[in-house]
Amino acid sequence: MAMNMIAAAGTGCNRFLALPPPKRVSRKRVRSATLSPAKSVSEDWVEATSSYFDQDTRPIMLFDGVCNLCNGGVKFVRDHDHKRSIRFEALQSEGGRKLLRRAGRAPDDISSVVLVEKDRAYIKSEAVLKIMEYIDLPFPQLAFFLQFVPLFIRDFAYDNVADNRYTFFGRSDSCEI
Repeated sequence: MAMNMIAAAGTGCNRFLALPPPKRVSRKRVRSATLSPAKSVSEDWVEATSSYFDQDTRPIMLFDGVCNLCNGGVKFVRDHDHKRSIRFEALQSEGGRKLLRRAGRAPDDISSVVLVEKDRAYIKSEAVLKIMEYIDLPFPQLAFFLQFVPLFIRDFAYDNVADNRYTFFGRSDSCEI
């Protein structure tokens, strides 16, 4: 997936590094990563984490384990996922770091919720919408309508909340989940 910018998580502020423009410019932006290996590096992380999906094929929601907002989001998803169709892993855990690499993210990037399925991964607002599809009514229907909001608007709102989550909601000393 070609991106014009990469966000590096810092001390609450994101810094952006400009990359050269891609050779082919596509007008449609896709915010999910297909986990079919295109490079040998990707192949290693997909293969290295394949055991996470051997016995249990449910997707894994990666979240910031010390963020009170994120922990509240996990509790909300658990309360509204009566079929138990989503698993959870803190981004800071060893498994979370490996799954971040599988999703094409830096292992220390805790700037976004990530949903990792067996064959692809979703980040930011795309991850939130995909999570909503897995939980109970009326959230799948709400996700259907929210998908029509342009991605740049959804991610702009997501980034503003994510960048200020510790300020508004605080942080814990350890993962509560």
